Amino acid sequence: MSDRIENVLHENRRFPPSDAFRADARLSSEDGYARMHRESIEDPESFWGRVAGELPWIQPFDKVLDWSEAPRAKWFVGGKINASAVCLDQHLESIRSGKRAIVWEGEPGDTRTLTYTELHTEVCRFANILKSRGIKKGDRVAIYMPMIPELAMAVLACARIGAIHSVVFGGFSAQALSDRIEDGECCAVITADGGWRRGKILELKKEVDAGVAGKDYVHTVLVVRRTENDVDWDHERDIWYHEALLKVDAECPPEPMDSEDVLFLLYTSGSTGKPKGIVHSTAGYLVGAYMTTQFVFDLQDEDVYWCTADVGWITGHSYIVYGPLANGATCVMYEGAPNTPHPGRFWEIVQRHEVSVFYTAPTAIRAFMKWGDEHVEKHDLSSLRLLGTVGESINPEAWMWYHQKIGGERCPIVDTWWQTETGSIAITPLPGVTTTKPGSATRPFFGIDAAVLDEDGNELGANEGGLLAIRKPWPSMLRGIWGDEERFRETYWSKWPGYYFPGDGARKDEDGYLWILGRVDDVINVSGHRLSTMEVESALVSHESVVEAAVVGRPDDLTGQAIVAFVTPAAGISASDELLRALSEHVSTEIGKLARPAEVRFTDALPKTRSGKIMRRLLRDIAAGVETVQDTSTIEDYAVLAKLRNYDD
Repeated sequence: MSDRIENVLHENRRFPPSDAFRADARLSSEDGYARMHRESIEDPESFWGRVAGELPWIQPFDKVLDWSEAPRAKWFVGGKINASAVCLDQHLESIRSGKRAIVWEGEPGDTRTLTYTELHTEVCRFANILKSRGIKKGDRVAIYMPMIPELAMAVLACARIGAIHSVVFGGFSAQALSDRIEDGECCAVITADGGWRRGKILELKKEVDAGVAGKDYVHTVLVVRRTENDVDWDHERDIWYHEALLKVDAECPPEPMDSEDVLFLLYTSGSTGKPKGIVHSTAGYLVGAYMTTQFVFDLQDEDVYWCTADVGWITGHSYIVYGPLANGATCVMYEGAPNTPHPGRFWEIVQRHEVSVFYTAPTAIRAFMKWGDEHVEKHDLSSLRLLGTVGESINPEAWMWYHQKIGGERCPIVDTWWQTETGSIAITPLPGVTTTKPGSATRPFFGIDAAVLDEDGNELGANEGGLLAIRKPWPSMLRGIWGDEERFRETYWSKWPGYYFPGDGARKDEDGYLWILGRVDDVINVSGHRLSTMEVESALVSHESVVEAAVVGRPDDLTGQAIVAFVTPAAGISASDELLRALSEHVSTEIGKLARPAEVRFTDALPKTRSGKIMRRLLRDIAAGVETVQDTSTIEDYAVLAKLRNYDD
């Protein structure tokens, strides 16, 4: 039996960048991309040394890369730098000092704008509050906040004094927060009284109180006043941010940080049930976030840039805080849900703030499709010039809707693949260069030596599905799993010596474009055929009656595994035997009879993480009728899970 993933879905549509876009793009030629990528792989010291030289170093580095203790990479050895200074201080002596850094909108409609000078002042004051509580370089600080400007300030304040921040998404439970505080041995927590989500207050301080219970090493809980709900108070431990501000000044010099000093921990779910604390260094991470923001989003000084992620995820770290601010961008932040108080809220924000670069998740795009085009058509989206997607592979039909309805068929789409572990975007179109194909992340970014391999590490040919691997180190790569060196090596570096294995399947087409086939554990083996769940899902969603689908395998005595599809019908479409037969026939036509689902379950919603990723591992348990024992702390709505478990009742 072959260990290769079969290529069953074909996409022939092509979208080159327009001449108008190319004319002003940072990079506009295939030759330019090829030359830069080749140098980044063959001579990374020269390439990355030149890029890093664009940042403000406190002390210059002596050596670009030390890979002598693989998989432990050391980048920009001997250099000292500070992430907060990169994002703020360097802009103060330039024309950007008065430029808008953050344009914030709360869910109830309140707004704030901070220039680079104003943000610098607030971050320095925030940092001095932390110092007044005895927090110092190397201490771990948990941050559990709504999407308000103080969240970005908290991150940058920690970086300024050399404290290691550990941002925990503000929708996580007290237990999930507790686990992350305990693993990182955090001495302080930064939070808010509450935050707004779908018109309701999330009582964050209440969750923090439960999360720090019994943890005497947490000596400070710093609370930002946002929603003004009543909160319990520990007068020895808890302090109000607005009161502490009155006691500190606005000068705080940045702490010189070694290039390999830890900048932050960020936890990602693990199949064992224990979240992994991914470790990122200071300089390498900054260089990766800085350069990808520039080139992937073709960032121009006049752009108004909006990444809709939460800072609680790596996307928010890299593409709300560090990457855009290092480049002096104007960034939109939004606190609430995309459908509050109406399903057109995102497009209202785009119109009001004249957003030009928009970066969101495929799951959000599919939700917009489900809510109906009328919510888009009410708003003027002519300010948009570039669109992006992040989170998981986007199915071609959602890509086309995004291209037509949001981009007006004029905006390039950058479909990006990367992970918490890679730190920054790894595979992506470059908007002034790449002829895009709906559903493909296209080609590796600079410094990423990507390959598709079989189980034995042999490189596969065109359109042979296999395992994605990265063969050389890159600056923003993870530096470990906090407190667990063995797990770090076993999880990412043990499959092929010296190669990073991200856990995803992929294929490379005849043009060298990469198609991500989803997590390897999401591959289904039907009668000896290894099929990508992503391709079967794309076939289902291409049917006009389907807005979203998730496909998993369940054990089958005859075929080894059987395909189970969880399908969300489009608005106004009812689940029926007729629809079931139509979908089965549609998949057969699009892919072949071998991919027809053995079972289709209709559902109003799919279980997702709070960052919008479909939790297929939970669906596998439901399909197989077994109890879930894995980590469920990231799930957005437990009611969805309960309803699916009771599907046949």
